[in-house]
Amino acid sequence: MDLQLDEQRLITTMQEQAAIGGTENGGLHRLALSDADKRVRDWFLDAMEDAGLETRIDEMGNMFGRRAGTDPDAAPVLIGSHLDSQPYGGIFDGPLGVVAALELVRSLNDNDIETAHPIEIVNWTNEEGSRFQPAMQGSGVWAGELSLDDEYAKTDDNGENFESELERIGYKGPEPAAPAEPYHSSLELHIEQGPKLETSNSDVGIVTGIVGLSWGAVTFEGEAEHTGTTPMEDRADALVAAADLITVIRRLPGTLGDRTVGSVGHVDVKPNSINIVPEEVTITWGIRDPSDELVDQGRKRVIAEAEAVAEREGVEVDWQDRASSTSIHFPDGPVQAVTQATETLGYDAIEVFSGAVHDAAHVAKVCDTAMVFAVSKDGKSHTEDEFTSWDDCYKAANTLANAGLSLAESGSQTQ
Repeated sequence: MDLQLDEQRLITTMQEQAAIGGTENGGLHRLALSDADKRVRDWFLDAMEDAGLETRIDEMGNMFGRRAGTDPDAAPVLIGSHLDSQPYGGIFDGPLGVVAALELVRSLNDNDIETAHPIEIVNWTNEEGSRFQPAMQGSGVWAGELSLDDEYAKTDDNGENFESELERIGYKGPEPAAPAEPYHSSLELHIEQGPKLETSNSDVGIVTGIVGLSWGAVTFEGEAEHTGTTPMEDRADALVAAADLITVIRRLPGTLGDRTVGSVGHVDVKPNSINIVPEEVTITWGIRDPSDELVDQGRKRVIAEAEAVAEREGVEVDWQDRASSTSIHFPDGPVQAVTQATETLGYDAIEVFSGAVHDAAHVAKVCDTAMVFAVSKDGKSHTEDEFTSWDDCYKAANTLANAGLSLAESGSQTQ
């Protein structure tokens, strides 16, 4: 059947969540386990209970709301995303997927539609990884990819402890952070965070997979010297070495593949004074590609180039891997459900491979998973300028709803 969400209610609900931690420039500053995160969690919990859902919170703060199915043997369909944001990010990144899942449940209630499978909606803890690292912390522990004790011990830049902050805001739940039962399938709606949908004049993206990635850090150790008295030939300048490597990483993707991307996102310089030759510089880098082989080649090239740069500049070098993930290709079942939904609704859609990593990457280790992308204007995200029109929000949410309903109506089947 063709399910149509209440567009105005979707918009109003998006505006409600955006006001919690909203910025003067129309963005969102709602870091994980902050006071603003607590307020939006309270809001979401009330909304789930008002929709008649059976709610639970696990020990990582992941929030679930369950709508019962008619088949007692049918495994649940999991639908959702995250409510935390980047520092001064946008109002659509993540929250649109949570709000769309909530609107699916509300619309099923409005139309007295029962499903064979239970439907669970979810808000994952700390998808962004801005305050506590790594990203996708809550879904990672839930899926068994990260250790609960290790993540509890993480601290932010101010030394605040993850577990303590989770307790402080009242969202360290009693349920184990693990699947309590098999899941039938999972869907996540997210904005694209890239330009492909807009440039192709598409309404919706059918996500067929997620790129693999490698993140690492390189530290160059030189010597601190007076910048006015030390001859140029006698300097061991760690920042010059780092700058050379940054340039190499910027050019590296073009030598690997047409879908490879690479960047340096953070530089830490010590002592960071205009009058002192930099003694120690650490850069963090990342490489992504749908091909795991190309990601590995890129990682090895970064390490080799770092060693060559260090020798050339007369400094010491050390490197470490920070994170890695293999590429994910979503299975036909949920991808086909998304495809069928776009066709039923008459939306122009294209298949895309996600260049960003989402909670769906962890959830895919537990059950068959797929994603829906909404159009991102100018491809912008992680900024207050992030924008998706309400029409595009509605089309993507409608697609999610119809795909989710299709999966949940499919009868008794465990994964």
